[in-house]
Amino acid sequence: MIVTITPNPSLDRTYELGTLAVGEVNRAGQDRLDPGGKGVNVSRALTAAGHRTTAVLPLGGPSGGLLGDLLRRQGIDVAAVTIAGDTRINVSIAEDGGGLTKINAVGPELSGAESAALLALVRDTQQAGRGTGDGVDWLACCGSLPRGLRPGWYADLVAQVHSGGARIALDTSGPALLAALPARPDVVKPNREELAEAVGRPVATVGDAVAAAGQLRERGAQQVLASLGADGMLLIAEEGSWYGSAPVAAVRSDVGAGDASLAGFLGAGGTGPEALAAALAHGAAAVQLPGSVMPTPADLDPAAVVVTADLPLERPLRG
Repeated sequence: MIVTITPNPSLDRTYELGTLAVGEVNRAGQDRLDPGGKGVNVSRALTAAGHRTTAVLPLGGPSGGLLGDLLRRQGIDVAAVTIAGDTRINVSIAEDGGGLTKINAVGPELSGAESAALLALVRDTQQAGRGTGDGVDWLACCGSLPRGLRPGWYADLVAQVHSGGARIALDTSGPALLAALPARPDVVKPNREELAEAVGRPVATVGDAVAAAGQLRERGAQQVLASLGADGMLLIAEEGSWYGSAPVAAVRSDVGAGDASLAGFLGAGGTGPEALAAALAHGAAAVQLPGSVMPTPADLDPAAVVVTADLPLERPLRG
């Protein structure tokens, strides 16, 4: 059982077209509406892979009601705090050549009472899972903090989850990530840009990424699962360090691909090279699907994944 927490969820509208003409009328060939937010996507990917999951999130207004309905239709248990503000709506424009333009709304501001209620709901959901004998193995807390939640909110959540006897994965960035590290999250999942921001220096090679991940571990993270985009992923932990890649012929949409990777990692146990391989397989499958569609086991190609403990430290990163 894996619980996800998404403090700032969204409805994600994706339009697919040939080429975006800025300043002109564009007509989409296809469009779709999906539940959005990093933790929501993790729950969707876990469900697609056959794992049980509960999505904890604040929902408000008509958009929040629709988001909850869409999740339930996909077979995901929803535990929601009703808030005064409206759940945000994000827009993505996916071009045939692989270009992706995203417009992310700021989202609602949570009150102090709503913030406290969200923490309480996480605690109650964790305890409920334990009480049924269907214990919660992991909680995945993902995404940016909405307005009204201070950077230390994630640190409070990590401490609360650990006191309840579960492990927690944290996928966030900036001050919220740095504030949470001393609470010792079991795994953090930064991308290349977030790694560079966290350590205050460029990440130009695999070796730079390894050094930056090591610095996050020194600050408290027990494991660092670092996404390097088309250059693969790193897992840096006390038990060892591994690098992996899973090349794809063409990228259709990378919306939610990192979230699919985290779902694969946690679904495979959340530690070691096997979990890294699962993360890579899920991420590679996700980028070949439209919008933020999450991969099923039939979409995975484990044979395309290569994981090694021989880190290519001198390899330059693209982009």
